Amino acid sequence: MFRDTIDGFVQNHMTPDFEKWEKEGKVDRAFFKAAAEYGFLGLTVGEQHGGMGLDDMYSLVLLEQMARHNMFGPALGICAHSYLAMNYLNHAANEDQKQRYLALSVTAEKIGCLAMTEPGAGSDLAALRTTAIKQGDHYIVNGSKTFITNGVYADYAVVAVKTDPNVGAAGVSLLIIDCNSEGYTTTKLNKLGIRSSDTAEIGLNNVKVPVENLLGEEGKGFYYMMESLQTERLSVAWLCVGSCLGVMDLTLEYIKSREAFGKPIAKIQVLRHKLAELQTEIDCTRALMYLATQRLAKGQNVVKEASMLKLKSAELFKTVTDECLQMFGGYGYMEEYKIARAYRDARVGTILAGSSEIMREIIAKMYIDGIEYNK
Repeated sequence: MFRDTIDGFVQNHMTPDFEKWEKEGKVDRAFFKAAAEYGFLGLTVGEQHGGMGLDDMYSLVLLEQMARHNMFGPALGICAHSYLAMNYLNHAANEDQKQRYLALSVTAEKIGCLAMTEPGAGSDLAALRTTAIKQGDHYIVNGSKTFITNGVYADYAVVAVKTDPNVGAAGVSLLIIDCNSEGYTTTKLNKLGIRSSDTAEIGLNNVKVPVENLLGEEGKGFYYMMESLQTERLSVAWLCVGSCLGVMDLTLEYIKSREAFGKPIAKIQVLRHKLAELQTEIDCTRALMYLATQRLAKGQNVVKEASMLKLKSAELFKTVTDECLQMFGGYGYMEEYKIARAYRDARVGTILAGSSEIMREIIAKMYIDGIEYNK
């Protein structure tokens, strides 16, 4: 039933405008408003703040099913809003902040983004250079962020800053910054793929942020980030697995209709066996994804599983698009075929939300060195 509702939403509110969004490099704000009317933006937010009060399994189904329609950009926009920016508000914000930002995010009156990555600090979050110096009842913020999804049209950003530059990770804090603040600037980035997802570089030049916009406690930002990265990385897995399923749907339809040597190419053994192999990998990854999300919904630690799924699903999305495009022959290289766009979109999966190399090292530390990450 829920999947049918998502399919109806995609048909009515994504498909008609998707090609326009791909050309413009952003979705319309009306898309977020429509998603809010369906209740999609606050699935895991408490009812007292306008949400549905559901568990993470509903979020999995939402992003997986939405991505299965081979429109990665809009789905990523919702992901960045609901499972990056809003996730921090849901878990770390005080009641005043939840009223001013979280509740309005559920209704799409405000769109959020998460601003962590910097030109010189990606996976090494402790190396952040953006500073927030407290002066009276404000923080003065200086620095820059890059590769920020929803960065151009967001109304607020959850920003990682150094409130004490001298103590490494212990000096990291999180601030909620209004994007219309003086000194806050954005530059739209021109990407290889996922073109309908707005991505920006953010400049912060003496931006004044009220102290009441400190998220949680000062100096606890790194802890909040480590806690929320489980959800962030699982959300990318939800998108990547859904996208794999969507690409397989496209390919199966094509090989059943395309004929060579007097028969559909779906009857050619080498292609049949390749698809069987890919579907097996997808189903195995999907099974772990469902199990890990169930554990997350119960409040269990899934750092290892989230890292494994971020690694495997993103690498698999690349593999599936590459192998399936090959089956389309020359048509797969043409922009009017959805498989060509999927091939471009898949490439960033092994980079965003922690690169594959970082995921392998986290897994290795846990499996080989016996290191435990409590969050």
